[in-house]
Amino acid sequence: MRGNQLTVASLFAGCGGFDLGFKSEGFRPVAAFDIDPVAVRAFNANIVDVAKVCDLSNTTPQISADVLLAGSPCQGFSTAGKRALEDPRNNLLVRAGEIALTIRPKIFVLENVPAAISGRHGSRWEQVEAMLRAGGYMVERFVAEGLASGVPQLRKRLFLLAWRGQIPVQCDLAPRVSLPLMETIGGIGDASGHDPLPFRQGSREAFIAARIGPGQKLCNVRISPAAVHTWDIPEVFGTIDLSERSVLEAIVRLRRRDRRRDFGDADPVEFERICSHMGRCCHAEVERLISLDYLRRVGNYIDLKHTYNGKFRRLPLVGPSPTVDTHFGDPALFLHPREHRGLTPREAARIQGFHDGFDFGDVKARAFRLIGNAVPPPMAGRLAHFVRDALLPVAA
Repeated sequence: MRGNQLTVASLFAGCGGFDLGFKSEGFRPVAAFDIDPVAVRAFNANIVDVAKVCDLSNTTPQISADVLLAGSPCQGFSTAGKRALEDPRNNLLVRAGEIALTIRPKIFVLENVPAAISGRHGSRWEQVEAMLRAGGYMVERFVAEGLASGVPQLRKRLFLLAWRGQIPVQCDLAPRVSLPLMETIGGIGDASGHDPLPFRQGSREAFIAARIGPGQKLCNVRISPAAVHTWDIPEVFGTIDLSERSVLEAIVRLRRRDRRRDFGDADPVEFERICSHMGRCCHAEVERLISLDYLRRVGNYIDLKHTYNGKFRRLPLVGPSPTVDTHFGDPALFLHPREHRGLTPREAARIQGFHDGFDFGDVKARAFRLIGNAVPPPMAGRLAHFVRDALLPVAA
């Protein structure tokens, strides 16, 4: 009966991936809040018209629900960003806990990146856990992985599960099977948000893409089968000889081996150290490589010019995709497994586990932002199944 249906509300709801997963397990969304009007419109158009634009940093919604979800912003915690300790968005993690203690749902579920509990950043997460325990909740942590949650990507998310009462429950969630990546993004046809745009023939991007195989990336700072170096693409970056290549490869190794700093994963290299490693003077090669923009001077040291750890990442034919983030639509960062192009919003949405009927709008950048910020619905559904069957029966 609808009147007895379990209810769910969400804070920092985004476009509703978290809520969609709970809805798939029989929960009825009754309220959702986000500061982004674009996300709120997508939520209302695709799930149910209950979402409102709201600045939760200074507003406490007056709602009632069996389960309260919160997916507070992760940018200040993520290792993909600057991890600024004082990023004001980090405080929203604690704010979510404060709102939960005011609303007092039977179950509270908080989501963020696993890095939210590492280093000094972890103090906020620990503060939320302490608040909830003091407020009469049992608290456990759970890290969900994409493949075990029904989505073919390397995504990991940290969840805090809190339930009223004093009955302990082991958070042991049954895994879900994920379809292979190529099967997931194949056969889309004319679904909305799918407009593949191949690179223009003869363009810089086309030359680079042609050299990068499935599971590989453009990367100068590693020497591995997955790393394609700029000097492997002379049509774009310039031709060098074998002697110059050996100098570049020596610098790749030395900059990670001869460390001076206690941060980062590499340091610029002393010129003399290069010569010592090579067993000869390398002045001519180094000077020419600087002129070709393969190397650069950093004070009295020499370093690679391009030190990014991966651009033009081509998704694998076999195995999971990298994490779908807000930049997933940038073809300079991610490539289709077979075709020389970037990914479409619909392909990204499928990897996240959204059905083809979910409309993210016509603006690509906004669509990728909504998709990348969302909790994958199958991951949320796996959690919802556990909440419904294991936690709600013991919640006071």
